[in-house]
Amino acid sequence: MFIIGLTGGIASGKSTVAGILQGLGARVIDTDQVAREVVRPGQPAYQEIVAAFGRGILRPDGSLDRQALGRIVFSDAVAREVLNAVTHPRIREEVRAKIATLRQREPEAVVVIEAPLLLEAGMTDMVDAIWVVTAPAEVRLKRLMERDNLSLEEAASRLRAQMGERERLRYATRVIPTGGDLAATRASVLAAWRELHRRGR
Repeated sequence: MFIIGLTGGIASGKSTVAGILQGLGARVIDTDQVAREVVRPGQPAYQEIVAAFGRGILRPDGSLDRQALGRIVFSDAVAREVLNAVTHPRIREEVRAKIATLRQREPEAVVVIEAPLLLEAGMTDMVDAIWVVTAPAEVRLKRLMERDNLSLEEAASRLRAQMGERERLRYATRVIPTGGDLAATRASVLAAWRELHRRGR
């Protein structure tokens, strides 16, 4: 088994790259989906988050309102640390469990952990390589505003809240640019995939 940690700043194109890799045969673990699972009503993390942030972050059905919570944590570093302290250990635990299951079922698989906070969440020890997805800040800003229906100020605040691009690139074993069109992104991913197999992983 070979495990790739796929990371990058918000709206850098990680999901697009993960989708291409999945189409090439990789098994993808999406930590955003894992994060949703660990904060479902009834889960310990859910109770801790409500205790820390109040019931104002809940939807009428009792589930977490991720947008309301996002507005809080992306504008307050202390609140962000509180949330991460609750969620990151549980996300790591669940990802390890998923890897263990895949290792048993498909020991020769290439596994991709799609993780925006791979570095911040201390998940680098789980992976054999770190692929960093990049795009110019202005491209990411535009994507984020369109994707999440955010104002320029809100989108810029979310970009600033994350690890800087230069620091993230220090950890990269492969860089995947997504600032161009989809065909260019697909070509970059395919080249990386072929090199991975050429080297015997």
